[in-house]
Amino acid sequence: MPDGKRNDPYGQFNFLIEIDGVVKGGFSEASGLTTDTNVIEYREGAEQHGTTRKLPGLMKYNNIVLKRGWTKDKSLWAWRKKVIDGKTQRNSGSIVLLDEARNEALRWNFREGWPSKWEGPALNAKTSEVAVETLEIAHEGLELA
Repeated sequence: MPDGKRNDPYGQFNFLIEIDGVVKGGFSEASGLTTDTNVIEYREGAEQHGTTRKLPGLMKYNNIVLKRGWTKDKSLWAWRKKVIDGKTQRNSGSIVLLDEARNEALRWNFREGWPSKWEGPALNAKTSEVAVETLEIAHEGLELA
C-alpha cells in the first residue's frame, strides 16, 4: 500500500563539482556519467541452435565533461597545463546532485582523473552570451555512492 509520500525526481540544475574534496563551483553543465561494458560474443562448438553466448568484457568509462562560465580562476587551465608539460596530476573527484533544500541527494565519485582536453570560449562580439570554458576529465572508475 502506498505510504502517501511523494517521490519526485531531482532537478538536473542543482549540482556541485568536487576535485580532491574541494568544491569547484559555478559549473553550468556536467555530462559523461557513463559506464559501458564491452560484449564478447562466444559460440560453443557443440551448440545445436547456432546461438552465441554473450560474456562481459572490458569496462569503459566515458570522459566527464564540465562547462563553466569563464572567470579569473585559472585552476582548470593550470591542471591541464601540467598534462601538457608531461607532469600529469591525477585526482579523485565527485559530481554531487543536490535536492531542493540543497542537501546532497546523489554522488558520483570518479578516480584517477586527469584533464585530457581543455577548450576555451568561443568569442563573438555580436552576442551577449557568457564566455564558457570546457574541461574533459579522463578517469579510471565511476561509482554511484
